Amino acid sequence: MTFEVLDGEIGVLRINRPDRMNSQTVRMFSEYGQAALALRDSGLRALILTGAGERVFCAGFDLDEIDVITSMGVREFLKFQETATGGIQAIRHLPFPVIAAVHGAATGGGLALALAADIRLIAPTSKFSAAFVKVGLSIGELGTSFHLSRLIGSGRAAEIGYSGRFVGAEEAARIGLANRIVPTEELFGEAVEMARTIARNAPGAVRLSKRAIQRNQEVGSYAAALELENRGQALLAQTADMPEALAAFKEKRDPRFVGN
Repeated sequence: MTFEVLDGEIGVLRINRPDRMNSQTVRMFSEYGQAALALRDSGLRALILTGAGERVFCAGFDLDEIDVITSMGVREFLKFQETATGGIQAIRHLPFPVIAAVHGAATGGGLALALAADIRLIAPTSKFSAAFVKVGLSIGELGTSFHLSRLIGSGRAAEIGYSGRFVGAEEAARIGLANRIVPTEELFGEAVEMARTIARNAPGAVRLSKRAIQRNQEVGSYAAALELENRGQALLAQTADMPEALAAFKEKRDPRFVGN
């Protein structure tokens, strides 16, 4: 993978195996977690996640390494699974928004990686597949069953997961798997502009907004969701950025956020 910073506050993390369709290796799952750990307290305001080259976002696990997995015993395989899911989870749990800029295929683990992002912008060439059943595994992999069913509903997730079929760009946007379709040549620029739009807002407000959306997918009741929201708003009301935002609005100027 490669990493760069734009504007001093927007990170770009690229899967960098274009000669192998940006496919994932055993080692790469550890690198996801390491990258997320390094970025967590970096001060970034947003992260763009994409694939190197012009052909594909991420074609899932590199089948040239499949023998590594099939030769593992149960305990060793479970350890690998925990490492792999931990890497995806670490990206999902970054405190700032993650934007996936998807072109070409996002299949299997590539789909799981795209689903770990908060926002998915896609090119017309994009196609998605929960291809796990094609290799004898289930859609219960790398958080896919959790994310997909919440994004598009359990019925659609079941049909896509059980069949392993591809979902094209237009269908992905229509059913809510993607936020919107962007012309291929404009995809990365659109992702950068979205990151800049997010970065213009109060850092604490964006972070707690992300936390509220993610945690409230998991709580068991409306009351629990309200409790989480109430505590977040109470904290933000004590920051310097909230009165600054109100003052800027009244004075018809851009706010000067300080992040606390």
